[in-house]
Amino acid sequence: MKHTGLPLHSDVPEDLQKPEPKQAVEGNVPPLSVSEISGAVKRTIEDRFGRVRVRGEIGRVSRPASGHVYLSLKDDKAVMDGVVWRGQVNKLSIAPEQGLEVIATGKLTTFPGQSKYQMVIEQMEMAGEGALLKLLEERKKKLAAEGLFAEERKRSIPVLPQVIGVITSPSGAVIRDILHRLTERFPRQVLLWPVPVQGEGAADAVAAALDGMNALGTPAEEGGPNLPKPDVVIVARGGGSLEDLWAFNEEVVARAVARSTIPVISAVGHETDTTLIDFVSDLRAPTPTAAAEKVVPVRADLVARLAESGGRLAQGIARTLRDNRREIEGLARGMGDPALVLGPQQQRVDYLATRLTAGMTTALTSSRQRIARAALRHPSEIVVRGQERLTSLNGRLQRGMDLTIRRAQDHHRGTARLLDTLSFERVLDRGFVLVQRPDGAPITRRDALQDGETVSLRFADGQAAATIGGSQKQKPAPKTKVLQKEETAKAASKPTPSSKPTPSAKQGDLF
Repeated sequence: MKHTGLPLHSDVPEDLQKPEPKQAVEGNVPPLSVSEISGAVKRTIEDRFGRVRVRGEIGRVSRPASGHVYLSLKDDKAVMDGVVWRGQVNKLSIAPEQGLEVIATGKLTTFPGQSKYQMVIEQMEMAGEGALLKLLEERKKKLAAEGLFAEERKRSIPVLPQVIGVITSPSGAVIRDILHRLTERFPRQVLLWPVPVQGEGAADAVAAALDGMNALGTPAEEGGPNLPKPDVVIVARGGGSLEDLWAFNEEVVARAVARSTIPVISAVGHETDTTLIDFVSDLRAPTPTAAAEKVVPVRADLVARLAESGGRLAQGIARTLRDNRREIEGLARGMGDPALVLGPQQQRVDYLATRLTAGMTTALTSSRQRIARAALRHPSEIVVRGQERLTSLNGRLQRGMDLTIRRAQDHHRGTARLLDTLSFERVLDRGFVLVQRPDGAPITRRDALQDGETVSLRFADGQAAATIGGSQKQKPAPKTKVLQKEETAKAASKPTPSSKPTPSAKQGDLF
């Protein structure tokens, strides 16, 4: 690293300027310890370079848990170590980043533990607009990738805000221009949040002001300030160089604008100046005065537009009424005289009303007469007539019950006869036999019988025992008389299409 100025020979302690002859040094000069040599070098460097400004590119950057920042400054020929103590880190106007070309201000000292010198940095600024523009471009790409510049997230500015928040310096011409233009166009309530707009701490102050504006409107009983919440916020600053406007290129300001729930208008610098806040804000104004013009309309122009709109509205209403009147008149001509249409209907209503009145009068008269007759009769007569009516009703009820009982009995007898006809005893009367096992279980299948098995044959007039002989599966037994009778009965029960039997029809033998 090249420095402006080197320590002069006269600045070196006399005991280190001219070496004595070898024999004299060895014999008369006492040896120095390593700490003594390191201290002498440290004092020499600190006395000679009390405060310096060094320009270079930031190399490696280290941020250990202690909070200090260790870095290196380099150019094309040399490298020098630097350190920013923890208490000074937040006071830097820019955050140290690798690759930035900066001008660091501080003092040189030594670090005896490693026998090297380093620079204790107290201030840091960008070196030239080229480095600033490079850093600005990198931040733009980063925030754009996060979606902070997207148009869909931007909000519309209110047409006529009631309260306007302004974040700017309270002593500059910017706030006077904004207030003057608002007074000319449309006076509104203005809340000023004073902040520094340049130098150390300006970016943090602007970000805190944006957060503070969004916190307004909270009731005092909940711990909030007794101030209304603005409908729109203007962040303003006058023109200047890129370094002067750098506070509005800081990432902390851009993120504060992005998280604001209040629409934000950026008005930083002149028309040709562009800062990072312009891309994040909901609306960019070329100048602070233009921001005041965008936030409120001209009162006279608004009144004129309202009057014009009111006149056009009145003309439209009058034209609509006139058209409706013409349409109604045309419909009326097509309908004819309403009296001719409504007259017969009114006459019918009058006729029905007269009949209704007469009917109600007749009904009331009849009711009065019935009430009068009932009131004139003796109670015993009323009781006798009631008893007669009850006797008559009782007789009718008794006859009805007798008839119902006879019908139910006839139905039950018919049902009993039908059940008796369908019982298996009647089937036995027709010549059929019921084959049962000794336990009384009926046998309905021929395959269920076995040779030598004893079965019970139930006839219409009694029972008889029988023993099964022969194999049913090998040779079917000849049909018994009982089975022949059963088949004959089945054949007789089938309906025939004619009384004359068919020659091809098969009929079993009774014997």
